[in-house]
Amino acid sequence: MADEIEGFFGRGVTDGLPVVPPTRARVDAMLGTTKRERDHVVAQVPPNMGRATVEKIAVNAVMAGCRPDYFPVVLAVVAAACDPVFNLHGQSGTTNAASPLIIVNGPARQRLGVNCAAGVFGPGYRANATIGRALRLIMINLGGTRAGQISMSTMGHPGRYTYCIGEYEEASPWEPLHVEHGFASTDSTVTLFSGESPFMVNDHLSRAAPQLVASLGWSAAGAWNHKSYPLYGHTLFVIGPEHARTLGEEAWSKRDVRQFLYETIRRPARDLAPGPDGAETSRLKNLLGDRAPDERIPKFPSPEEILIVVAGGTAGRFSAVVPGWMGGELGSRPVTRKID
Repeated sequence: MADEIEGFFGRGVTDGLPVVPPTRARVDAMLGTTKRERDHVVAQVPPNMGRATVEKIAVNAVMAGCRPDYFPVVLAVVAAACDPVFNLHGQSGTTNAASPLIIVNGPARQRLGVNCAAGVFGPGYRANATIGRALRLIMINLGGTRAGQISMSTMGHPGRYTYCIGEYEEASPWEPLHVEHGFASTDSTVTLFSGESPFMVNDHLSRAAPQLVASLGWSAAGAWNHKSYPLYGHTLFVIGPEHARTLGEEAWSKRDVRQFLYETIRRPARDLAPGPDGAETSRLKNLLGDRAPDERIPKFPSPEEILIVVAGGTAGRFSAVVPGWMGGELGSRPVTRKID
C-alpha cells in the first residue's frame, strides 16, 4: 500500500497529500449514488478543458476521501465551478490567491454532516474537508491546474487544499443564501465563491447594529489594498451567530446591512489619488477622473456585490471577511447550483 500511494505522488495526481486509491469497488460505490451514466460529461474543466465525466469525477472524489453519499454534492460543485461566469480558467492561472469557496445550503448540510458551526473554516469534519478537496483534485487532474505550472499564485492560501463551509441557517435571523437566489428552503444547493483567505474580525464591544456593521465594514476596507476603491469584485461577509443575533434583534435585514456597508465604507477621493511614484494602476486614475477631492468613493462596487452568510460557533463575537477575486468581465461571479 505504501508503494501504491507513492505511485500516485510519482504520477503527479495529488495535491501534495496522500490520496485514497480509487479501486473499482470504491468508484462503483460512488457511482451508485447517481442515476447519471458514467460516461456522461458534466463539464469541461479549465484551463485544459478536460472532460469531467461522471466516472472521472467519481475517481477524484474517492481519491479525496469522500463518502459515496457526498457524490451528488461534488457533481453540483463541478457544474457550478465550470460555469463560464465563475471563470475557473482565470482563477486557475492567476497570480492572486483566490480559490473556489464552496458554501452548502439546505437539508444536505445535516444529512451529510457538513460543518456550519464552531471552527467552520477549520479541520475536523470529513464532509467539508473532502468535498472541497475533491474539487481541487479535479482542477489538478482534469483541468491541469498544477502548482508551479499552471497555478501561478504568488502566495496561495490554505483554502487551496480544501475550501468548503456550510451556512448555519438555524442560527441566522435571515433567509439563507440559496433562498435569496430563488431556491426553496427545502432545496439543497452549493454556491461557488472565488475567495481569498478569510480575515477574522474580532469585535466583542459593538452592541448596536450600526456600530457593529461599521466595524465589520471598516475591517474590510483594506481588502486587496487600501486604495482598491472599488476595483475588485464581490466580498463575502461570514457573520458569526452572536453578531447575527445583535443585528436580528434590531430587525436589520441583509439588505439593510449591504446598503449600510455600501454607503458608509467610503474614503475621500484625495486619499485615493495616485502617489508620486505612479505605481497605482490606470484603473484607479480612471476611477477618480475629475472627481472633487472631498467626494467620497465607495469601497464596494455595489450593495449587490456584497454576499452575507451566517456561520461559525455560537460562543464568541467573531465574524470573517472573505475578499473576492476580480470583478467586471474578466473576473468571477458567484454561482449557485441545486444538488440533485
